[in-house]
Amino acid sequence: MKRKSATSTTKATAVLLLTVGAVSAQTFRRLGACPTLGCVFPPDQTDFLAGQLFDIRLEVHAPVNGSEAINNGVPDEKFLFCIQKGAKGKCEDVTKFFGVKDPELEKWSFSYYEDLFAQDAGTSTPVNVASKAYRALQLTSPGEYLAKLTYNNGSQTVAAWTVREPATKRKAKNVLFFIGDGMTQAMITAARLIAHKSINGKYQSLMQMDQMDNLGHQMTHSLDSFITDSANSATALYTGKKSTVNALNVYADSSPNTFDDPKFETIAELFKRRHGGPLGIVSTAYIADATPAGLCAHTKSRDDYQAVVYEYLNSAQEWNSTIKWPTSCGGADVVFGGGAEQFIPGSDRSTAQISTMSSRRKVSNMAKWIDRNVLPENLKNQANSPTGDGTDALDQPGLKEMTLKAIELLRSREKKDEGCIKYLKKVGEYDNTLIVVTADHGHGFDVFGGADTKYLAAQTDDRKKRSAVGVYVNSGLSGPNFPVQWNPRYAYAAGFGAMPDHRELYDLNTKGPRVPATKGTDGTQQANPADKPDGYHVDGTLPTSESQGVHSLQDVSVFANGPGSETFRGVYNSVDIFFKIADALALGSTNHCEGSEQ
Repeated sequence: MKRKSATSTTKATAVLLLTVGAVSAQTFRRLGACPTLGCVFPPDQTDFLAGQLFDIRLEVHAPVNGSEAINNGVPDEKFLFCIQKGAKGKCEDVTKFFGVKDPELEKWSFSYYEDLFAQDAGTSTPVNVASKAYRALQLTSPGEYLAKLTYNNGSQTVAAWTVREPATKRKAKNVLFFIGDGMTQAMITAARLIAHKSINGKYQSLMQMDQMDNLGHQMTHSLDSFITDSANSATALYTGKKSTVNALNVYADSSPNTFDDPKFETIAELFKRRHGGPLGIVSTAYIADATPAGLCAHTKSRDDYQAVVYEYLNSAQEWNSTIKWPTSCGGADVVFGGGAEQFIPGSDRSTAQISTMSSRRKVSNMAKWIDRNVLPENLKNQANSPTGDGTDALDQPGLKEMTLKAIELLRSREKKDEGCIKYLKKVGEYDNTLIVVTADHGHGFDVFGGADTKYLAAQTDDRKKRSAVGVYVNSGLSGPNFPVQWNPRYAYAAGFGAMPDHRELYDLNTKGPRVPATKGTDGTQQANPADKPDGYHVDGTLPTSESQGVHSLQDVSVFANGPGSETFRGVYNSVDIFFKIADALALGSTNHCEGSEQ
C-alpha cells in the first residue's frame, strides 16, 4: 500500500450513502481485514481476554477510481458505530457503551493497486478516508458482542467479537515460554538425527522436547494472509489477536502514521499490570527483532527500531504522548540478547546507532553455537562489541547461559523460587511452573536423504553431482558416533520448499551464515557464485527479488509441561496459546471497576 498526505482533523458524527461490491485480490488488497468500504478494528472474529486493553479504529473509504469508486472520492464523515451485547441486546452508541467522549474526526488518503495488471500499468487507486479512534478500552463481561459500523446511507460492516470466560484460579506461579524461530517438527527431527545416537533405527536418547508431557500443534495463519511473518506471528502468540505482516501488537490501519494504529495489550503488559511482574526477555536475535519486540512494542512497522527500544525502556504512551495507552512492560526486569548498539545513548531518542540499525542485522544477532564453540574465527572482524567501541564480541554467551542467568536475576527480584527445569525440580518449584515450547512459523524445511559431500564436490557436471544424494535405502542411518565430526563427509540432504536460485553441497558452512543469492547485473537475485562453488545449481521457486527462503504454511508443534499444560494438547489456532497462558496465570478480569465498559 502506498500512502500519502498528512492527517487533518475535523469534528463530526451521523449517517451515510451507498452500497458497492467488495473487491478481494490475492496479491493486493485495499486494507487487510476490511473487505468492504467500512472498516472496524478490532475486526470480525476477534477474541478478547476479559479486561484486556484495546483500541477501536473505524475507517470509511472512498476510492477515487477502480472497481469500488464511490461518491466522487468523498468519504462519508457522518458514520455511526454501536456495540451490542448478545444476539438480542440493544446496540448502544460506542460513547455510551464505554462511557467515553467522541474523538475528533481524522482524514487522510492512501493509494494501492487492485491487482498485478494495475501495478504493471502504473494505475493506482487513490482512496480518501474518514476515521475515528477510541483508545484504551476494555470488555469485562464474557460473551458475544456485535460491533456495527453504519455508513453510506445504510451500508453496514458488522464485526462479531467474543470475550472468553477467564480462569478464576491461578494455576501457575511462573511461565517459561520458548519460541524457536521457524522451528518446525522437521527441524526438530533433523536436530535429533544429528545430536542423538541411534542403533538399528532406535534412538538411545531423546531431546528434552521429546520428553515433555503434552504435545499439540498450532496453525500460524495471519489476519489477512495465510503465510505469516515473525511480527504478526509473535503478535498472535503474545496477545491472542491476529494481525498483518510487519505489524507488532496493532491492527494495521491505512493511516500514514505507524504509531497511531489501534493497539491491544500483550501478555507481558497484562502480567505487569495484573501481577506486577517480574519479566525477563532472552533472545539470540537482536532484541529489537520481531519475536522479542512483540512482548512490548506497538507499531505497524517492525522496522521502527528506535520506537521498539524506547518501549522496552519506557512505554508506548511516552513515545507518543498524544495517544492514551496506560499499560506497558514497565521496563522489563531482564533483557538479554543481540543488538547492543541499539541501546547506546544518543543526543535524543532518534540516535544515529538506531537509525542505521537496518543495515546491521547480521552483526547484531548473537553468534551461533557452532561459531562460539567450533569455528571461533567467525567471531572476528565483526566490530560488534556491546560497548560500541568497534572491537569484536569474542566471548558471547549462548541461549542456555543467558536463560539461566535471567532466571537467577528474576528470582532475586521476585523473592520466590524459580528456575530452569533441573533447578525447578531441585527447589520444589517445578510443579508451579508452566513451560511452553513452540515456534512462530514454518520454513518449509525437511530432510529427504543423505549426501556424500566429498563425491559431490569432485564431480564437474551438475547432473552427475546429484548422484551423490542418496534416497531411501541409500540415505544411510545415524548409527553410533554419527556424525563423527562437525563437518562430516556423509551428511543429511535437506532443502526448503521456497528458496531463490542457489547452489547446494550439503556440507557445513565454515565462514558463518550462508548468503545463498546475491544481486546480479540485471538487478535480480541470482545464485551467489561465492557460496558452495563445488555444489550444484538449484533453480529457485520465489520471485527474483527474494534473496533468501521465506516462511511456510505448515503447522508447528507445541510442547508443554506444568500446571495448565494439559490444555496445549490437540490442534488449535496460534491465538489460543495466549489464552491458555493467560488462564494459567489468571490474567483475565471481570471486574467492571478496572475497565471502561459500562
